[in-house]
Amino acid sequence: MSALDHWIDRQLPLSAAAMLESVSPRAVKRRPGFGQVVVPRPGAIVASPVLGDYDPDPDYYYHWYRDSALVLDGVRAARDLALIDASLAQRRFEEFVDFNLALQALDGGALVAAPQWRERVAPDFVRYLRDDADLGLARGDAIAGETRVNADGRLDISKWPRPQHDGPALRGLAVLRWQGMRRMPDDAPTARLLRADIDYAYHHGDSPCYDMWEEQHARHYYPKRVSVALLKAGADWLDLVGESTMARNCRARAHDWLRALDEFADPSTGTVRSRLELPPEHAAKELDVAVIFATVHSDAARGVHSVADPRLCATLDALEHLFASAYPINRDLPPGRRPALGRYAGDRYFSGGAYYFSTLAAAEFCYLAAQAAAARTTASDAARGTDAAEALFARGDGFLETVRAYTPASGALSEQFDQSTGAQTSAKQLAWSHAALITAVAARRAALRRRAPARD
Repeated sequence: MSALDHWIDRQLPLSAAAMLESVSPRAVKRRPGFGQVVVPRPGAIVASPVLGDYDPDPDYYYHWYRDSALVLDGVRAARDLALIDASLAQRRFEEFVDFNLALQALDGGALVAAPQWRERVAPDFVRYLRDDADLGLARGDAIAGETRVNADGRLDISKWPRPQHDGPALRGLAVLRWQGMRRMPDDAPTARLLRADIDYAYHHGDSPCYDMWEEQHARHYYPKRVSVALLKAGADWLDLVGESTMARNCRARAHDWLRALDEFADPSTGTVRSRLELPPEHAAKELDVAVIFATVHSDAARGVHSVADPRLCATLDALEHLFASAYPINRDLPPGRRPALGRYAGDRYFSGGAYYFSTLAAAEFCYLAAQAAAARTTASDAARGTDAAEALFARGDGFLETVRAYTPASGALSEQFDQSTGAQTSAKQLAWSHAALITAVAARRAALRRRAPARD
């Protein structure tokens, strides 16, 4: 075994245990400024279980739709890798479904009608509160675009970028991957949640919203790409349960939206832009690792807008070049190491990167691409296909080696590691970072299984 393999075997159980601390968490979160005591409910998945109040660690004790879906995928992968007891994993899944179904009953109008809660908010925090007009919009299917909710299942009362349209698509994909293509009663909780998420993606997946970083309202590649993935996978499930008309509609819309994603392609660079119609001062955000996340989270292995699409490969090349020159820790890398990645040029959040989950997404992209290259190999081009798969696998290992280099012996993974010093910054024990490590390793092992026959 290589040194990387030994590290993976040691890190995996540490990441699985740390990730589970965010799933149905137990800590009570007090937000005295907002007059709240948050007692988490089973099924909530907080972005980080470490309690912070921007002192300096951020307050990530919320159930983000996006993060929670990605962590649920991490729990599934950890179960499949025998890192988590299967019965515990199933219990956490069922709690997740029940928690998310209960969110559908939220109604911001109730907070408008009974505003006594505002009296408990400290004077210095009043400026952070949502106004009545904003709260009044939080009802019906708009709840699924809320970005995040409290871990106790209550609405987030703070001003926050919303809506986001990727959460329901990611949640639906995570549930489908967990359940597989199996029939269930129409009124089963999982079936009800799936239908709601498919319906939301069908109606909102192409609409402007805030990007995955919650910074800019525009037309974004990421939510549209993952919505396409859910509509395609959801159509197969709808056929299985006898809803053929909706299945046809979903396939037709997915087909049209997948073709329409070509407008994000930049012919001058051969890459894919993360967003469209930006003012000149924000043009640097067009090259964004969100595009790589969109491909990985869609589990897209072939065709356009997949890991096999030359435009997506060129986007990863461009991101690697960007951060290789932008981050001091990426200079004079030892053999076998790839650059640590951030989000986009000029990022100013905390240390501005690097990010564990960005670097891990690059690794997972390469492992998925290696699998795709191996699957395309035929007898006539076996050598070429095998060489391509091997090169992609080695590239993925290079990104994973960088994560290894900046992971302490404790196995802790924060949100960022400083671009100059490598020290961990921002939220501690970020659940998404641990989930990204687990899903990247799962993809790596799948790629190993693919290439094993070629080595024999």
